[in-house]
Amino acid sequence: MTEKKEIQTLKSADRRRFLELSGKIGFTAAAVALAHGALWSDEAAAMTANEEKERQDNATYTMNVATAYILGASRTYPIMQLDFKENVQNATNGQVYVKLAPGGQLGAGSALVQKVQAGTIQAAQHSISNFAPFAPAADVINIPYWCGENQRFINLVTSDQWKQEINPKIEAKGFKALWYVCIDPRTCAVRKGVDGPIKTPDQLQGIKFRVPGSKILQQFYQLIGANPTPVAWGETSSAIKQGVADALDPSVQALLVFGFKDILSSITFNSAVPDSQVYSCNLKWFKSLPGDVQEGIDFASEMTSRQNLAKVPAARAYAMAELGKAGVEFYVPTPEEKELWVAKAGAQLPDWDDIKVELVGSPANFDALAEAANTFNGFYVHDI
Repeated sequence: MTEKKEIQTLKSADRRRFLELSGKIGFTAAAVALAHGALWSDEAAAMTANEEKERQDNATYTMNVATAYILGASRTYPIMQLDFKENVQNATNGQVYVKLAPGGQLGAGSALVQKVQAGTIQAAQHSISNFAPFAPAADVINIPYWCGENQRFINLVTSDQWKQEINPKIEAKGFKALWYVCIDPRTCAVRKGVDGPIKTPDQLQGIKFRVPGSKILQQFYQLIGANPTPVAWGETSSAIKQGVADALDPSVQALLVFGFKDILSSITFNSAVPDSQVYSCNLKWFKSLPGDVQEGIDFASEMTSRQNLAKVPAARAYAMAELGKAGVEFYVPTPEEKELWVAKAGAQLPDWDDIKVELVGSPANFDALAEAANTFNGFYVHDI
C-alpha cells in the first residue's frame, strides 16, 4: 500500500481537502490533523502543523515508525500508531520526534522487518508471524492452545520469563521488541458456500485452509485434518472468492479491515493462537540513545500497550457489528467442543516437542513460559 492508497480511503471531499492540506503543511501534519478531527478547520490545521514543526525542530532524535495500517484503522484494528507517536514524544520530554509512515508507505509485513533489521528505519509494526523468520524464538506463540486467549498472551509477553528467555534471542538478531499489540485470537472463518459455523475440528476434514508462511501454523492445520494452503496475504481475498481456499484464520478485526465481510458465511472463535502484532525497533539505534531517552521510549511503549488493551473489546464489537450486517454468523465453541480442538492439536502433544526445543531450548523452558502465560501480572485485557 502506498501513500496514495492511504488517502484514497477517504471520502472524495475529505480526500481533496487532505491533498490540499498536504501541499500546504506536509503529509505528516495533515495526517495528524485528520486524526484529530481538524481537517476542515484552517486554524486547527495550522496549529497542528506548527506544533509538529516545533516538535521536529526541537527534537534531538528522529524515530521513523512504519506501519501497514492507515491512521484511522484503530477503530477496527487497535494498532495505536498515533498514540505511540504522542507517547514517545512526551515520555522523552521532546527529545525524540516520531515520524510516522502509515498505510504501507514503506511496505508491510516482512518488508518492514527487513528495514528495521537493516537500520533503514528505526521501528515498525508487523505481525509476530512475519517477525518469526528473522527472530524465530517469537514464533513459539504460534504453537496452538497454550496462549491463544488474549489474557494468556499478554500475561506471557509482559512476563519476566519472556523477557529472560525470548528477548535475548530477539536481540541477538538485531531487534528490540518495544511492545506487543493485542488484537484478538485467530479465528476459523469460512467462505460462503461452505457449511458452517465450524464447531469441531472434524468439520475441517479436507477443507482448504489458507495459511501464512508460518510452518507452525501449517502443522497445526494438518493436525486438525484440514488441507493447509499457503497463500500470500495480498492474494488471499481473491483466493477465497475463487474457492482456491475455503477458510482462513485472522482475527475478526482483521477480517473486517481487510474487506472479507461480503465473502464469509461464518466465523468461529476457537482461540487457538493469538493474531498478534509487535512494534520492533533497531537494537543498535536504540542502544545509541542516552539512558533517559531509552527509558522514555520503554515507558511510552508500556503506556501505549495499556491503551491498546483497553481498546480491544470496542474494536471487536465494531467489527462484529459490521460483519453481522453483511450476514456473517458467529460461533463460540462450548467447553466440550473446545476440548476436542485441544486434544487434536494442542501444545501438550508430542508433535510439538521438536519445535519447542528448536525455539526455546527444551520442553522445560516451554513449560516455564506456559506457567507465565497462566500468571496474571497486572495487564488486564478482555477476552471473547
